[in-house]
Amino acid sequence: MAFPNRDVDITDKTELFLASAKHVKYLEEYGETIDSYEFAVAEYLRMSGIYWTITCLDILNTLDKSKRFHKDFVVDYVRSCQKPSGGFSPHPTHDENLPHTCCAIQVLATFDSIASIDKEACISYVTGLQQPDGSFTGDKWGEVDTRFSLCATACLALLGALDRCDRIKAADFIASCRNFDGGFGVSPGGESHGAMIYCCVGALSLLKRLDIVDADKLGLWLAKRQLPSGGLNGRPEKHPDVCYSWWILASLAIIGRLHWIDAGRLQRYILACQDIELGGIADRPGNYADPFHTVFGTAGLSLLPVGLNAEPAGPDEKGDASTTIAPKKANPVLCMAQEIIDRVGVQVQILPSSR
Repeated sequence: MAFPNRDVDITDKTELFLASAKHVKYLEEYGETIDSYEFAVAEYLRMSGIYWTITCLDILNTLDKSKRFHKDFVVDYVRSCQKPSGGFSPHPTHDENLPHTCCAIQVLATFDSIASIDKEACISYVTGLQQPDGSFTGDKWGEVDTRFSLCATACLALLGALDRCDRIKAADFIASCRNFDGGFGVSPGGESHGAMIYCCVGALSLLKRLDIVDADKLGLWLAKRQLPSGGLNGRPEKHPDVCYSWWILASLAIIGRLHWIDAGRLQRYILACQDIELGGIADRPGNYADPFHTVFGTAGLSLLPVGLNAEPAGPDEKGDASTTIAPKKANPVLCMAQEIIDRVGVQVQILPSSR
């Protein structure tokens, strides 16, 4: 009986360096023309796109040099998306929801501009979405999902108001989503999934309740997501995807089990997914790049305890390879540069490294 190939091949010709300058150029130019197809179809996630882009530029040490994503322009846009409820929408003409409220607060924290919005209204909006069982809905329509538990706790932590929600019930709801394999799902009884595990572990880290996690059992489940190519998948029998280089890797970092995977092979997989000519990172080698995978691939690289090779200088470039951009360390809970988390004063719980 034949089984489908759930992995990808990494060729020996893979360029093993971070093409940081190309990625910066790609992000600066992505969707730049407002009448482009990409710009039009991305309206419903514009706030997320801004978060992905400025976070990646920041991790690559170039945000302060950006001519397109400068502070005044970005902050004015974010402020225009705050609704009377206190929540934020992805675009001024769209409705507010919790995920884009989280992205908005992350963007404002990056630019040290939280004071420019109605902070109290935002806190009331987020806490008002908490349900009697401790869960959070994503918006006024009532969908419950563990993604929203992380969005809510992240928002409140960055706003300095985590004590304004019921933290005990919030942790209890997440505990109810834990499975026999150590993982977590979208809701009680839901299948363990890499992205949902990250949301649950991240929220528990902010709530200082990682005692709920069986770190060894969960660490084994997460480590088994690494395939021969070095890439990580989100569930058994799935293909590798660069975004799990963040969801899985960050979860391992939070529970002190980062060393349970082969960091060198994962780095090679992420670098193989780069578009060396045009910039950006894709989900798998040879696919089209996008800002989503570019930020999570870059952030994942920043967590790995192995050095990055320098990007070779082109024939028309001045300087040498040693001038390449070295990424900043990302915080594994909030996917923002660690220096921002330190400035804001958010404290996260990280378990000590195991044997």
